[in-house]
Amino acid sequence: MASDRIYAALPDPPGQSEGEGKEEEKKTFGNIFAELESVDLPLGTTLRSIYDDQPNAHKRFMEKLDARIRNHDREIEKMCNFHHQGFVDAITELLKVRADAEKLMGQVTDTNRRLQDAGREVTAQTEEVIRCRVQQRNMATTVEKLQLCIPVLEMYSKLKEQLESKRYYAALKTMEQLEKVYIPRVSQYRFCQIMAENLPRLREEIKDISMSDLKDFLESIRKHSDKVGETAMRQAQQHRTFNSAVAKQASMGHYIKPVYSLNEPTHAHTPNGLLMDDDTGDDEADEEILTAQDLVDFSPVYRCLHIYTVLGDRETFENYYRKQRKKQARLVLQPQANMHETVEGYRRYFNQIVGFFVVEDHILHATQGLVTRAFTDELWNMALSKIIAVLRTHSSYCDDPDLVLELKNLIVIFADTLQGYGFPVNRLFDLLFEVRDQYNETLLKKWALVFREIFELDNYSPIPVETEDEYKLVVSRFPFHDAEIEKQDFPKKLPMSQSVPQIYTQVKEFIYASLKFSESLHRSSTEIDDMLRKSTNLLLTRTLSSCLQNLIKKPHIGLTELVQIIINTTHLEQACRYLEEFITNITNVSPETVHTTRLYGLSTFKDARHAAEGEIYTKLNQKIDEFIQLADYEWGMAESDGRASGYLMDLINFLRSTFQVFTHLPGKVAQTACMSACKHLSTSLMQMLLDTELKQISMGAIQQFNLDVIQCELFASSEPVPGFQGDTLQLAFIDLRQLLDLFMVWDWSTYLADYGQPTSKYLRVNPATALALLEKMKDTSKKNNIFSQFRKNDRDKQKLIETVVKQLRSLVNGMSS
Repeated sequence: MASDRIYAALPDPPGQSEGEGKEEEKKTFGNIFAELESVDLPLGTTLRSIYDDQPNAHKRFMEKLDARIRNHDREIEKMCNFHHQGFVDAITELLKVRADAEKLMGQVTDTNRRLQDAGREVTAQTEEVIRCRVQQRNMATTVEKLQLCIPVLEMYSKLKEQLESKRYYAALKTMEQLEKVYIPRVSQYRFCQIMAENLPRLREEIKDISMSDLKDFLESIRKHSDKVGETAMRQAQQHRTFNSAVAKQASMGHYIKPVYSLNEPTHAHTPNGLLMDDDTGDDEADEEILTAQDLVDFSPVYRCLHIYTVLGDRETFENYYRKQRKKQARLVLQPQANMHETVEGYRRYFNQIVGFFVVEDHILHATQGLVTRAFTDELWNMALSKIIAVLRTHSSYCDDPDLVLELKNLIVIFADTLQGYGFPVNRLFDLLFEVRDQYNETLLKKWALVFREIFELDNYSPIPVETEDEYKLVVSRFPFHDAEIEKQDFPKKLPMSQSVPQIYTQVKEFIYASLKFSESLHRSSTEIDDMLRKSTNLLLTRTLSSCLQNLIKKPHIGLTELVQIIINTTHLEQACRYLEEFITNITNVSPETVHTTRLYGLSTFKDARHAAEGEIYTKLNQKIDEFIQLADYEWGMAESDGRASGYLMDLINFLRSTFQVFTHLPGKVAQTACMSACKHLSTSLMQMLLDTELKQISMGAIQQFNLDVIQCELFASSEPVPGFQGDTLQLAFIDLRQLLDLFMVWDWSTYLADYGQPTSKYLRVNPATALALLEKMKDTSKKNNIFSQFRKNDRDKQKLIETVVKQLRSLVNGMSS
C-alpha cells in the first residue's frame, strides 16, 4: 500500500502533454526502468538497447534516470516524514530496553557459563554414551554377521569331521549345502572365498580316497571270493540234501519238519540270493547261515558309487568297476597247473568262481545300474566257456575214478549253486556227460587192474566147500544153482574157481560205482538205466574180455588152467541174466522197455571161451611138438625093436591124463581138442618121415615107425574122450596107416593099378609122398647092399623100386601138369 502511495505521490514527468513523441519516449523509458528495477531479468540486453537506440539516447536516458531518482527520493522523504514519530518512539523504547538487555545479557552469560560448567560432565558422559552406542551398534552388526558366518564355519567344521571319519557321502552333501546355501550369504568375506576355493580340491580328494577304498575292496573281495563261494556251495549242497530227504520222506508217506527250509516264512531271501534267517528264536538250525554281506563289507562300493553319482561322474565309476571285475574274472578263471591232482584244487577253483558271481549278483540287486543283467550274463558266458575248456582239459588228466566222481559232485553243486542265482548251467550238465565218459574210462582202467589181480591170485581149481555155511557164503556172492552138487555131501567142490564169485562181485561193484556218477544229474530212470547198461557192456566187452584174452595168452597158463577158464566163463555167461536183473532192481526200469540196452556178456564170455579153446588146441599141439622133438629114431636100423618108442608112450600117457581133465568141459570142446591133438600128432609123424634133411630110411625104421603108429591108433580106439562115433578118431591116422601099409606089404602093383579109384585100398596115399619116402629107401638099398648085384633077388627088388619110382614120378608129373 505504501508503494502505491509513493507512486501516487510522485508527480507526472514534465512535458507529458507535449505531443505524441514525448508520450512514446516516456513509455519506452518507463519500460526500461521497469526492467532495470526488476531483479529477475538480465540487464545486458536492456543496457544494450539503451546504447544501441537513437543518438543521444544515453543522455536522455541519464536525464530520465535522474528525474526518476529524484522522484523516488521525494517518495522516500515523504515516507520518512510519515513514520518519523514512530521511529522516534521506537528508539526511545529501545534505549529503555538497552539497560535491561545488558543486564539480561550478563545474566545469560552467567547462566551460559554455569550451564557450560554443568554440561561439561554431561557432554563427556554423552560422548561416552555415544561411543558405547557406536560400540553396541558395531557389536550388534558383528553379532549379526557372525550369526551368518557361524553356520558356515560349523558346516565346514562338520565337513572336516566327516572327512576324518571317512563319511565321504555325507561330506559331499555338506559341501553341496555350503556351496548353495551358506557361502552365498557371506561370500564377501575372504575366508569364505578360501573355503569355496578348497571345496573342489576336497571333492577330488574324496574321489581319490573313495577310489582307493574301492581298489582295496576289489583286492579284498578277490581274497574273500573263496570263502564266499565255499559258503554258497555248502548252502546249495545242504539245500539239495534237504530236498532229497524231503522227497524220500514224502515217498514214505510221512513228513518230518526239516532242520531248515528255504521256503518257510521264518526265512527271507536277501537280494543276493543267499538265505538269511529271521530272528524267530528257532534253534533248529545247526549253524548260522551266512550271507555275502556277512562275509564281505560292501560299504566301499556303495560309498564310492554314491560319491561318484553325487559328483556327476557315475559313468566313469561304472566303467572302471566293470573293467576291473572283468580282469578279476579272467584271473579267477585261470586254474592252477596241478589242479587235477587233488579234489581240493577243483574245490578252490569252483569256490572262487562261485564267490565272484555271488558278489556280482549281490551288487546287481543291491545297486541300481552299477552292473546290469546283460553285464553279468556276458561275464557268465565268457566264464562258462573258459570253465568248460578248463574242466575238459584237466579232467582228461585224472586217472583216479574217485577223484573224477568227486569232481562230478563238485560240478553238480557248482551248477546248482549258480542256477540258484539265475545263471544258465545247461552246458555244465552237458559237460558232465563228457566227464561221465572219462569217469567210465578211469573205472575201466581201475577194474582192469582189479580183474588182473583176481586172475593172478586165482588157483584155477574148483572151489572146495567144507560146510554148509561156506556153501551159503559162496552162493550169496555168486548165483550158483546145481541140483546134483546140492545133493552131494560135504565136503564137496564147486566147478568154478574162486575168481568167478570175485569177478561177479566186482562187476556189481562197478555198476554201483557207475551209478554214483548218475546221481544228481537230473536224468530219468530210463536214461540212468541205459547209462548203467552201456557202462557195464564196456566193462564186459572191453575190459574183462581184454583181461581174459591176455590171461589166456600168458605162457604160464597151462592146459589145466585153460580148462578151468572155460568152465569159469561158462558160469559167468550164465550169470549175465542176474546182472541184468540187478540193474533192473536198481533203476526200476522194466527190461521189456523198447529202448532198454541188453548186456553183451554172453558174447564176451563166448569169445573168451573160444579163445581158451583155441589156446588149448595150440598148447596141446605145442606139447605134442615137445614130445616129438624127443624122438630119436635110428633110420638106418635093420629091423625094429619090437616095441613102441619111449617118447611116444610118454606122449600117449600125457594125452590120456590131459583128456581126463577135460571131463568138466563141454563134450564138443573135449572132442575137438582130442581130434585136433590126434591130427596134429599124425601130421607131425608124417612130416618126420618126409623131412628133407632125412635122406635115407631103412625098412627096419619103417617097421619101428609102424609100431608107434599102432600105439597111436590104439590110443584113438580107446575113446580117450567120450562121444566119438565109431572109428572117427582113428581116421586122424588114416594117411599114415595107408602109407605104412603100402611100404610094409610092398603092394605097389595094387596101389598103381587102383590109383585114382574111389575104392582104392590106398586112396589117402599121395604119389608125391610115396615117391619121396621110396627114394629115401632106394638110397638106403644102394648103400647097404654093395654086393646086391651079385644076388638075383636083390637085383630084382632094386629094379622094381626103380620101376615104381618112374611110375610115381609120371603120376606126380601128371598131377602137376
